[in-house]
Amino acid sequence: RFSSGRRRRREPAAEGSPPGDRGSMRCQVVVQYFARRAELVGLRSENLLVPQQITSLQLWEEIVKIHPRYLGKSLLRCAKFNMVPVVFAVQQVYVLLGDQFLVLQPRDKVTIISISGG
Repeated sequence: RFSSGRRRRREPAAEGSPPGDRGSMRCQVVVQYFARRAELVGLRSENLLVPQQITSLQLWEEIVKIHPRYLGKSLLRCAKFNMVPVVFAVQQVYVLLGDQFLVLQPRDKVTIISISGG
C-alpha cells in the first residue's frame, strides 16, 4: 500500500527551519538496496546520517550525494522522460518519491525499490 506521508508523531522543526532543512536534527537510518541498485552501489545496505524531518525527494537527493556516479544518472534519465526512478519503503510503508513529508527515527529502515528494471 502506498502512503501519502508518514503517519508518525510530528516533531516541530527547529525554529525558522523548514522541514528537511540541513540545520535540523539528524538521525542515522539504514538504507537497503535491492536488485540493480545494489549492483550499481556495490552494497546491500549502509548507514546514513540524514535530516530527521525531510521529504522523500530530499531523502533521495541525500542518497544520490553519497553515490552520484551511479544513482545520479538514473535520476537525470528518469526526469528527462518524466518517470519515477524509485519508490521508498520506510519501515515497510511505501512512499512515492516527491513531496511526502517524513519524520525519520534513528535506525529506521529505508528500502530503495527500483521501478521497471532499474
